[in-house]
Amino acid sequence: MDALLKDARFAATTLVVIDFEGLTPAGRPAEPIEVAALTLRPAGGRLEEVGRFEELMRPPADVPVTALDVRLKGITRRMLSSAVPAAEVMARLDAYLTAPPYRLVAHHASTEAGIIARQAEHCPVLAATPLLDTLRLAKAVVPGLGSYGLDALLGHYGVPRPAGRHRAMPDVEVTAQVLARLLDEGCAAGRWRTLLELDAVAGLRPKKPSTAVEAEQRPLF
Repeated sequence: MDALLKDARFAATTLVVIDFEGLTPAGRPAEPIEVAALTLRPAGGRLEEVGRFEELMRPPADVPVTALDVRLKGITRRMLSSAVPAAEVMARLDAYLTAPPYRLVAHHASTEAGIIARQAEHCPVLAATPLLDTLRLAKAVVPGLGSYGLDALLGHYGVPRPAGRHRAMPDVEVTAQVLARLLDEGCAAGRWRTLLELDAVAGLRPKKPSTAVEAEQRPLF
């Protein structure tokens, strides 16, 4: 990604790869139960990890943890019973973001944008931060792949599927690996050389709290 590293705006930006795991009660917005974030800075010709954050979040009492949730994510109601509510966790994460500029990075980033917008009063920095969507980057770099789900991209790039797939931190770690591959390939193909060009291909503006409810109610994976 040499061309990107020569762009002053990209070189000054911290990338925050973020992922939520959550519950999707019928007729209600998704309730986050886990968040993980990995911060990356350009250094030495590559993206270097400079920090990480990971916490469970206790959902509202009337939101059930189903057998399917437990089987898919490995997160049980007992594990969540000692966690603090999402508002407190999001405020903790936000407090770490003291050296802008930032770009949030996620796979199918509109999901993360919606969750963050619904927590905006507790995480104002996150809620005001633009996003980059690795799904959109992948469509630009690998046209005609068939599926652009995270598992499909892991298979395409030969990245081992983590044992904890569908937990927030393992998903963040492999998303960061996919991101690095996509940035490298896009640079090599001349698709982007600057942060502005990345934004044009895969950028999302933060969602406003009033539009944060996602009508499709898609699962968070």
